[in-house]
Amino acid sequence: MSERHSSVTTIPTSNPRPKPKPISSKPHSMPSPMAHLLPRRPLLLPLLVSSLFLLSLLALLHSPSSSSSSSPPSPLSIPPLRPKIYVYDLPSRFTSGVIRSYHLARSASAGDASLKYPGHQHSAEWHLLTDLLNPSRSSSSPLAVTSDPHLADLFFVPFFSSLSLIVNPIRPANANPATPAGYSDEEMQEQLVEWLESQEHWRRNNGRDHVFICQDPNALAKVIDRVRNGVLLLSDFGRLRPDQASLVKDVVLPYSHRINSYQGDVGIEKRSSLLFFMGNRYRKEGGKIRDTLFQILEAEKMSN
Repeated sequence: MSERHSSVTTIPTSNPRPKPKPISSKPHSMPSPMAHLLPRRPLLLPLLVSSLFLLSLLALLHSPSSSSSSSPPSPLSIPPLRPKIYVYDLPSRFTSGVIRSYHLARSASAGDASLKYPGHQHSAEWHLLTDLLNPSRSSSSPLAVTSDPHLADLFFVPFFSSLSLIVNPIRPANANPATPAGYSDEEMQEQLVEWLESQEHWRRNNGRDHVFICQDPNALAKVIDRVRNGVLLLSDFGRLRPDQASLVKDVVLPYSHRINSYQGDVGIEKRSSLLFFMGNRYRKEGGKIRDTLFQILEAEKMSN
């Protein structure tokens, strides 16, 4: 028998069936609409390295140097800026001339060598001026005196307004009214303001940066409305209107001490109480407080 060869003929198809994809174990996810904007994975590492390098460089540039490793100075350790004050060189009739007129009105010597400011209740005008003109002023002073008015923040007007008020002694009741006084405080006030109004720095701010000392309640009363823009150094506000003086811009100065201190032994250890009173019984407002104090003390019995 002859071997019979058999063959299988394969008929090709025009549309072969695609092979199915292997089933993945990962869950299906929808493509993100921003995916095309994100960098591809191979670019992330260089970008990350570059960012870290830039951040390190910025930190190095802004870090304090080793020489300044100490903490910055505290604001309290920085000395504050001191305002500069300029003292006007007034004509002598407003300063030493007032002292001279005071002594002449009392028949005293008025030579320049013997001129001395008379001590009185409102002597702060003298003490303030001598302090500002003292060449050895303390560096801790809250004010710095300058000789250049263009650098000044404040301008001090050293007119002795309180002394000018009492230059003429109180005249007796039987004095001849036709006899004029040799000194006029009101005229001196007018002349002072006229002089100031001619100054460049007064006109610049209408006197708002000028300082006047008028410690006596009646000092500068004639011209107070013309200088009220300035800083007034007062003893109180009792005789001035709110539009003339206030605590917003002005400063209250204490009275000067007029009583001589007792130099002997007061024997405080042997005393249970100590009372000192000096002054007239009836003064301002009829002596309401003083008279009441006198009545209480007069009725007080001495205790052992």
